[in-house]
Amino acid sequence: MDLSNITVNTQNSILIDFGKKIYIDPLDIADATHDADYIFITHDHYDHYSMPDIHKILDSKTVFIIPAPLEMSLRKSTPVGTQICVVPGQQYETPDFTFETVPAYNLTKSFHPKKAGWCGYIITIDGVRIYIAGDTDATKEAKEVKCDIALIPIGGTFTMNYKEAAELINKMKPKYAIPTHYGSFVGDQSDGEAFSKLVDKDIKVELKL
Repeated sequence: MDLSNITVNTQNSILIDFGKKIYIDPLDIADATHDADYIFITHDHYDHYSMPDIHKILDSKTVFIIPAPLEMSLRKSTPVGTQICVVPGQQYETPDFTFETVPAYNLTKSFHPKKAGWCGYIITIDGVRIYIAGDTDATKEAKEVKCDIALIPIGGTFTMNYKEAAELINKMKPKYAIPTHYGSFVGDQSDGEAFSKLVDKDIKVELKL
């Protein structure tokens, strides 16, 4: 399985390019490419829902996938694009792929309450299940995810730290794990290597930040 079509910019800013371009939580986008086929937003914090960055990649054909509470905010901020408003724990279909929503929330912290309705996503492309966890802890729902590739936050403070994330990955047992959300706003750049050392050897870790 080739992971070269997945890039991580910073935090949870992810691009999956399989002929169609899927951006997740775009942030620190360098150039105005206006090439997004799809934009997934996990929640409304500034480092995940950045309008200046969204406008750099937005095109008239862009389809937004957003948690339902953000519907009106997005309509006021973007002149173009189609919206698919989602809630946690459901399955959806586009012309190019299917996806599922997974609740994303903190267990004991107040930054990401479960009642907010924020989402991680499992995107299935050509039979490959890619889990983008968003800002979450090792919740019951996350532990039940079945996927081939998992992009998991490891920076701590607002999400799991690298030790908690490694425990989750070892329970989920994807084929590949890609750590996110560290080395800039939260966490140290060394957290990626520390995470990698704790993950079971039969799971391949790719460091892309």
